[in-house]
Amino acid sequence: MSLADDLRAAPIAAAAIAALGGGDGIWIAGGAVRDAALGRPVTDLDLAVAGDPGAVAKALGRALGEHAFELSAEFGTWRVVAPSRGWQVDVTVLRGDSIEADLGARDFTIGAVAVPLAAGEAIDPSGGLIDLERGVLRAVGPQSFEEDPLRLLRAARLASQLNLKVDAETVALAHQSAARAAEPAGERQLAELRQLLAGPDPLGGLALLDELRITAVVLPELEQTKGVGQGPNHHLDVHGHTLEVLEHTLDIEANLARFVGDDRADEAAAFLAEPLADEMDRATALRFGAVLHDIAKPATRGEINGFIGFRGHDVVGAETIGQIMGRLRASRKLTRYLQALTLQHLRLGFMIKDAPLPPRRVHEYLRATEPVTIDVTLLTVADRLAARGAGPVASSEMVQAHLDLAREMVAAGLDWHREGPPRPLLRGDEVAAELGLEGPAIGEKLAELEAAQYAGEVTDRDGALGLLRG
Repeated sequence: MSLADDLRAAPIAAAAIAALGGGDGIWIAGGAVRDAALGRPVTDLDLAVAGDPGAVAKALGRALGEHAFELSAEFGTWRVVAPSRGWQVDVTVLRGDSIEADLGARDFTIGAVAVPLAAGEAIDPSGGLIDLERGVLRAVGPQSFEEDPLRLLRAARLASQLNLKVDAETVALAHQSAARAAEPAGERQLAELRQLLAGPDPLGGLALLDELRITAVVLPELEQTKGVGQGPNHHLDVHGHTLEVLEHTLDIEANLARFVGDDRADEAAAFLAEPLADEMDRATALRFGAVLHDIAKPATRGEINGFIGFRGHDVVGAETIGQIMGRLRASRKLTRYLQALTLQHLRLGFMIKDAPLPPRRVHEYLRATEPVTIDVTLLTVADRLAARGAGPVASSEMVQAHLDLAREMVAAGLDWHREGPPRPLLRGDEVAAELGLEGPAIGEKLAELEAAQYAGEVTDRDGALGLLRG
């Protein structure tokens, strides 16, 4: 079978053919063709149509029993989503007066290939299928990045996702347009960064952002970490350390049993797979947090008597993340999540000297770090493993002590995530009536009671009243 036949045999394409009566004047283009050529499952379909995209989308929606809606009036795009089947179809009007003109206006050759929906072989005017075989990402034309600067980020994302090398001419074109990389809407930039970090090689993707000279434009705060030296506990500058923290985060994600124990690995994996915000699951958001957790070290670096420190980089870092996420138009939930990771990423390290921790200290940590307890604990492990200098914190004994405590905290965090805090033995109005309190004092007593319950110090109403009265 040919590539065109293989693509039409995909369930989503076969359904589109059946719904649209053969589909004259309709072509499958872009990512679906690329995925079919790579032997990957085709679950998303991009249709280029010579007529009215709305009419085509509505006909497809009726046939699938799904809703069709206009995605972009500016680009003439409609979308049909079939969540029960895991399908998504985008229908876009042709750019130009022919399919060849449309393909010539696309970003990269590997996405500038089309297959007629009804019948016929692949149309590949720019040699995209050959580039796929060669493992090369190449811009369709010299104006590719100027026409849409978002393609600069997309180049890094696609190359890292598909293990492609960006060809030299495309790199040169990117350098010419790099200053425009931050022009697209923030949410479009965030979507590309999300996919880059969620992909199989986020480190390679970040390296490509550097190679294309767009890190300094899209994430100038990350660029500024380069060359910022650290103290004796670190063997790398802040930028190198950041990348190594991300590398260890990926290792933890891939080998959870080694870090959280065999008995909790499946539960931790399910936790990291939970949707968080902005189409990110917790694992992807944690990768983002690894990239940003030390973002304020350049601004807070100080040296006293030869000792290098970064006092307040957690607090200033949270403020900086707010600015970055505001620029990228991220949701409040994702922003607060990333800020919480940065604010709390030092806490566990300061507790190691007190291990083994009594239950009240465990409770204190759970309350202080929620709702990112598990996430930030894993981040501290990656952070500690990436500090391999000659200082005392980097000693093998301290590293092992941190890993041991982190394993306990992850287990406690998973229990808390599943069960929640102890069920209160007394209500706020009861505490107020029994002790004659009002205002913030009531909350303080309830917090004290919760800590005592968690520690097993009280188990019933009488015991709770005795504790609070005492």
